[in-house]
Amino acid sequence: MAWKDDLDQFMTGLIRRNPGEPEFHQAVYEVAANLFPYIQGKQVYKDAQIMERLSEPDRIISFRVVWEDDEGNVRVNRGWRVQNNNAIGPYKGGLRFHPSVNQSILKFLAFEQTFKNSLTGLPMGGAKGGANFNPKGKSNGEIMRFCQSFMTELRHYVGADMDIPAGDIGVGGREIGYMFGQHKRLTKEFTGVLTGKGMEFGGSLIRVEATGYGTVYMMQNMLNARNDSFEGKTVSISGSGNVATYACEKVNQLGGKVVTLSDSSGFIFDPKGIDESKLDYIMDLKNVRRGRISEYVEQYPDAHYFEGKKPWGIACDIALPCATQNELNQEDARELLKNGCMGVSEGANMPSSLEAIKIFQEQKILFAPSKAANAGGVAVSGLEMSQNSARISWKEHELQKLLEDIMQNIHDQCEAYGRESDTYIDYVKGANIAGFIKVADAMLAYGSI
Repeated sequence: MAWKDDLDQFMTGLIRRNPGEPEFHQAVYEVAANLFPYIQGKQVYKDAQIMERLSEPDRIISFRVVWEDDEGNVRVNRGWRVQNNNAIGPYKGGLRFHPSVNQSILKFLAFEQTFKNSLTGLPMGGAKGGANFNPKGKSNGEIMRFCQSFMTELRHYVGADMDIPAGDIGVGGREIGYMFGQHKRLTKEFTGVLTGKGMEFGGSLIRVEATGYGTVYMMQNMLNARNDSFEGKTVSISGSGNVATYACEKVNQLGGKVVTLSDSSGFIFDPKGIDESKLDYIMDLKNVRRGRISEYVEQYPDAHYFEGKKPWGIACDIALPCATQNELNQEDARELLKNGCMGVSEGANMPSSLEAIKIFQEQKILFAPSKAANAGGVAVSGLEMSQNSARISWKEHELQKLLEDIMQNIHDQCEAYGRESDTYIDYVKGANIAGFIKVADAMLAYGSI
């Protein structure tokens, strides 16, 4: 087929121009494999080189971050902001502070963010940023000094109508507060330049919960399309941060039973289910005491801890990978299917490898890719932007309804472009095509150059 030759040529050129960036290559291929057959008969997209333009960021900003630790030692890290595309709105995407952060990871995240933001229906372009700084083990003073130094440089490239960062791994309310304070101090402006802020200075209710809730709402919508529900389902979740814990909370509310959570050291399996009181313990353990998930079995001895392993070998009906990219490979996918898993909704960004996704698609299980499934977080960030612009604050029930409506709309878009038969919807294809069309048509409206 002609589109396969075009795809091969496109990917060969992309890899040649972006050597040593496997995460970025993976993210682009996952989208391009659906889009090239779609645009084959749509010459206007080919003539305007839309995919080539979407996969070349508008700009990549790299900068030095110098800060001082508590012993008075000068420390140096590197910061980035990847502004991928702003065809449908100002750049929007999180900041990640983690020692694994590099340009490839941020380019993949910014590329995927472009499609994710398009799916929400809100006017937001795609970006991502961060630094190879590790907040773990650092004092509040060290984190404050790093954040202030980071924002001193980043402030030149962000603004309420230009680029609005948010949090991500390693960047929560504390870090956002330090960066917002530094931006206000330097610019003498009080604007919605960041989202994920504290409620005291322009934040939004349910922002912390939104990504996890949205991941579950997406699966709920897919189950509803098959006249099914979470009621009585056994659910396996990876991770134990905000996305994982609030996904667990929402599953419990919908009648499911969560039996696993994890961190980088291993996972816990609780056959009785992680109910509300147990989840409260985990939230205190991880967010307040900064403990390890292994401590759970000391509190609840009927549970089991598996050091150095992932939870995908545990029998479940539904899996929610909510930890990090490429945490679920083809062997994990086969193990899940062997144990009866009927659905996967991605809470983390690109947590399933290409090989795992292919297995899920071949077996025609319910599978929601991250650009659709975890869009709830950026959706509520977009709503926070609206509240900041209007100088208002919505009530929780209003935001909950808006989030549910946005996730339903994302599902419906995926269904419209991904339905292949009366019984099967390819949500990967649907998400990629639906996210592409809005951005591509806006780019065409601006002209070909």
